[in-house]
Amino acid sequence: MLAAMPPTPTPTPAPGAPRVRERGDACPGALRLHSADDGHLARLRLPAGRLTARQVEVMARAAETLGDGRISVTSRGNAELRGLAGDCGAELAALLAEAGLLPSPTHERVRNIVASPAAGLDGLGAADVQLWARELDERLCAAPWAAALSGRFLFVLDDGRGDVTGLGGDVTLVAVAPGAALLRLGDRTVRVAAADAPRAALAAARAFLTAAREAGTGAWRVRELPEGSGVDVRAALTTAGIASEPVREPLPPHGAPPALAPGPLGPAALHVLAPLGRFTAGRLRALLPADEVRFTPWRGAVVVGADPGRLPALEAHGLITRPDSPWVGVSACTGRPGCAKSLADVRADAVPGRPGLPVHYSGCERRCGHPHGDWVDVLAAPGGGYLVDGAPVPRTDLTPAVTTARTAPRTAPRTTR
Repeated sequence: MLAAMPPTPTPTPAPGAPRVRERGDACPGALRLHSADDGHLARLRLPAGRLTARQVEVMARAAETLGDGRISVTSRGNAELRGLAGDCGAELAALLAEAGLLPSPTHERVRNIVASPAAGLDGLGAADVQLWARELDERLCAAPWAAALSGRFLFVLDDGRGDVTGLGGDVTLVAVAPGAALLRLGDRTVRVAAADAPRAALAAARAFLTAAREAGTGAWRVRELPEGSGVDVRAALTTAGIASEPVREPLPPHGAPPALAPGPLGPAALHVLAPLGRFTAGRLRALLPADEVRFTPWRGAVVVGADPGRLPALEAHGLITRPDSPWVGVSACTGRPGCAKSLADVRADAVPGRPGLPVHYSGCERRCGHPHGDWVDVLAAPGGGYLVDGAPVPRTDLTPAVTTARTAPRTAPRTTR
């Protein structure tokens, strides 16, 4: 039924153009469940990571009654439920729809929108891009053609502080004063009015789809388009009735964005991290009461309407509340026993280290969920042990090796693996 929805087929490539994808888009969603060793997995797209208090409770209840009781936060601020029964698709869909988490069943996998999580809360930034995210989501769901986007196509909305600009968006918007935004698609950047920013992002995505369809190579992301098939952003905006002007200075290159530190965000909000990016249902409920909760790309949550005095209680629930915690920046893939490809139980083997570079534990060479920018690569090795940035390390020596790697000076960032 819902769990058995087929992948989107790949198009026929143009003559002489190599195919970049050998299969259709089978990215999991809330209605397209993925089969894993620990049961089925559902990925819930949460534009800007936003949840109402009621939706937090519904998600916790779904994890407890249908899954393994845990909620994983992805590097895009989305949520994953694991350990689901294969026949629970209809029940899960009904729960999510009733809570307003499925505004468009046809578009639920393409609602990939990351926005600066602290926008509008701490006095920083040039615009409240959380408002842009809500408008973009509404327009995205209302556009029938947008359902053809890949489940990996990503919109990034930065309020000007630079915290999410480097997260590898296909369409990136950056708020700049006064009342303007920079829009980046591939290697091209244009300036538009802030009031037009959400419409401009959607027009850029449509231009990508047109280019991808003409190339016929099965590209899911802008960077996968064949060389020479660039998208004419300005022409697409003109067609949509949006004024724009080219920008000579491009946005900063994709790099390691500054992570939002755990702790207070102004007088009425705070940011906490989930250990290894995973909340239990109880820890998720501990975030309440709240005006809203925003999952972050750093696998945590911004709690809006929370007094900083609540931080000790949240720490008592096992959440990371201090920027000097040795667990800040430590993440891991699912590992054993949930993933058949994993060579180790990486979540059990993960160790803290002196704060520094992000560190990610991977059970296989796919390195699922690794951070953007520079990071310490801890990869499970065949026969036991790990490779820490390529150097063999016994499991018993992980703590000193990871601590050294996180703080050692580097001659060049290791961003490609």
